[in-house]
Amino acid sequence: MESRKMDDQARPHGPAPTPAGGRPDRGERIRAAALDLFAARGYQLTTMDEIGERAGIRGPSVYKHVRSKQDLLAGIMLRTMTALLEDQQVALDGGTDVESRLRRAAEAHVRYHARHAPEAFVGNREINSLDEPHRSDVLDRRATYERRLRQLITDGVDLGRFRVPSARLASYAILDMGIGVAMWFRPDGEFTEDEVVRQYGEMALRIAGHHQAGSHI
Repeated sequence: MESRKMDDQARPHGPAPTPAGGRPDRGERIRAAALDLFAARGYQLTTMDEIGERAGIRGPSVYKHVRSKQDLLAGIMLRTMTALLEDQQVALDGGTDVESRLRRAAEAHVRYHARHAPEAFVGNREINSLDEPHRSDVLDRRATYERRLRQLITDGVDLGRFRVPSARLASYAILDMGIGVAMWFRPDGEFTEDEVVRQYGEMALRIAGHHQAGSHI
């Protein structure tokens, strides 16, 4: 999904991890600055000098902590997919049946995108800015992420719990629905994060054609 540009101040990245008793280390500050700028301006329009300035590190000192702008982009996108895959696996492992597993997987997907809008913008907009082998690595992880969800829907169809013409299209719809949350969700908005997560989980079941009379997962 093509993502709109973020306002430079409207959707800031959360604080970088902070070592005990101190400020975030310089590498984390640089990565956080790169994420903010890639999300707000785009990868191509962002320079290493601007990243360093945002991180409070001027001149060549930036290169003592990161090798290149490309490495920063690859690191952001790979870490995003690693987190999504890990959250998805926890959700799948925590379900007791196909319905609860699908709901939990959809909820984890939505919650991640509600909390990590900058990562979502960069991940969806900048895939073509990645060089190989990073691009193929990210695409492989995305394929695994979608395939798990599609297999779950297929299992539900085989069990007679879901009814949908195409498990692939249903999985795409659920993923797109979650990704869209990153574009509009605000913590101080009309809906709380938990309300959005719960309702989207229920919508995911309807997309998959869950049709048991009187069911409420």
